[in-house]
Amino acid sequence: MIKLERIAVMNLENAVRGMRNPLNSWAKSDSAYDEDGNYILGPADLDLANRLAMSGSDHRKYLRQIFVSVDITAPLYWWKEFDTYKVATVANSTSTMHKIHAKPFSREDFSTDHMDEETLAAFDSVIAYLETLRGKYMENKDKQFWYDMIQFLPSSYNQMRTVTMNYETMTNIYYARRYHKLDEWHTFCDMITNLPYAAELITCHEQH
Repeated sequence: MIKLERIAVMNLENAVRGMRNPLNSWAKSDSAYDEDGNYILGPADLDLANRLAMSGSDHRKYLRQIFVSVDITAPLYWWKEFDTYKVATVANSTSTMHKIHAKPFSREDFSTDHMDEETLAAFDSVIAYLETLRGKYMENKDKQFWYDMIQFLPSSYNQMRTVTMNYETMTNIYYARRYHKLDEWHTFCDMITNLPYAAELITCHEQH
């Protein structure tokens, strides 16, 4: 299970202006804001942006200045893979260490969408035991029970992080993960394809 919320793309105007700095070709820029406040790339800017994107990372440095912010709720086993993308990413997460005891454990705290009924029944006993440990910790704040919770916690436990990345990082993620066996990556890559100008700036290599 993965949930992607509050997706925002920022700094497109500045990135496009900087894209034209090497040739001092700002006068050829034809992008502008529409009546709704969206920055719309004109044909000339979009053509140049696409050609630079196709030319490799040395030529598409402007992609590193287009930022994406998204709230991601995903299981720890997915975050373990996502954390390989440390370059040009910033994240603030909900705190497992400080808040694991703050509410009763329930199925909704975990990604169980691919478990069959037999596995779910067994998993319910794990949740029940975690709740027993939480109750003991809340009763006397004995750190032993806190450690028991932390070390017994399954990797299907969901964590929410607010993550900021850029279009270059999104490009790397898309081509590395679009055929991954985890469904969470397919959902994430679907989000990438729906970002503004993704077809021209991110997934354009698939068309050649």
